[in-house]
Amino acid sequence: MGVKAIYPGTFDPITNGHIDILFRSLRIFDHIVVGIGPNPKKAALFSLEERISMIQESVKGISHVSVETFDGLLVDFAKRHNAKAIIRGLRAMSDFEYEFQMALMNRKLDNNIETVFLMPSEEYSYLTSSIVKVVGSFGGDVSSLIPKHVHYMLKEKFNKNRG
Repeated sequence: MGVKAIYPGTFDPITNGHIDILFRSLRIFDHIVVGIGPNPKKAALFSLEERISMIQESVKGISHVSVETFDGLLVDFAKRHNAKAIIRGLRAMSDFEYEFQMALMNRKLDNNIETVFLMPSEEYSYLTSSIVKVVGSFGGDVSSLIPKHVHYMLKEKFNKNRG
C-alpha cells in the first residue's frame, strides 16, 4: 500500500485547518490514517461516534484516507498500522514546544516512527477546534472555518444545549 502515516487528534470538531493538513499530507504519503484519540485534558463536545461521522463525511471521496479510533499510546497505534510517520500541524510558535516534546517522547518510544510537522495555509494559521466551539457557542459565524455538515452539527449541538 505504500508509505502510511497517522494523523492523530481529537477532532472535536474537525476544521478546515485539519483538512488542509490532511491534503498536504497526501502529497507526501500514500495513505493517511486519521486517528481519533483521547485527550484527558479536554472534555469533548461531540461524542466519539459524532466525530467519526464528521470526519468520514469530510473525507468522503478522498482515496487513501481511513478513519479509526485508538486508546493508549500513539506509537503503538502507528505500529499496528505499519505507519512510518506521525503528522502534526504547527500553527504558531506556541504549538511548537508541546509538539516538540511529544515528538521526542514518541521517538524515545519507537525511533522507527518519524514525526512530520506541517504548517497549514495562512488562512488557517490561527484556527483551532476550541476557537470554533467558543465562537459557535455564542452564535458567531464559523461557517467558513468548518465543513458545511460540521457547521450544521455544531449549530444543532448548541441549540440543543440552549434549549
